Amino acid sequence: VQLQASGGGLVQAGGSLRLACAASGSIFRINGMGWYRQAPGKQRELVAWSTSDVGTSYADSVKGRFTISRDNAKNMVYLQMNSLKAEDTAVYYCNADVIVTITWSSGAYWGQGTLVTVSS
Repeated sequence: VQLQASGGGLVQAGGSLRLACAASGSIFRINGMGWYRQAPGKQRELVAWSTSDVGTSYADSVKGRFTISRDNAKNMVYLQMNSLKAEDTAVYYCNADVIVTITWSSGAYWGQGTLVTVSS
C-alpha cells in the first residue's frame, strides 16, 4: 500500500491550503484515513481523522479551521486548512488504516509527508 500526499507549500498567516492524499495498492478496505503533523523539535501529533462509522475528529488546536474529507471511491483524503497560523508550520503526513487483500490483515500506512510553512 502506498500513500502519496500533495498540496503543501508556503502561505501567509490567515491564508488557506488544501492537502490531498491518495492511497493505492492491494487495498481491500480503508477503515480510516487522516493527517498527522510534526513540527521541528516536536513529536508527531494527530491533526484530523476520518472513519466511515465514527465520523471525524480534530485536534483542539485546529477545530473550526481545518476540515477533513474523504473520497472513498478514489481512496483519497483531503485536509482543507483555513486561517492558517505560524504554529501550523510542520510536515504533514497522511495515514491510513487499511485491510490489504494479500494477507487480509490490517495495518497502518504512512505517506511521505508534505511541508506546510506559514509565514507570520
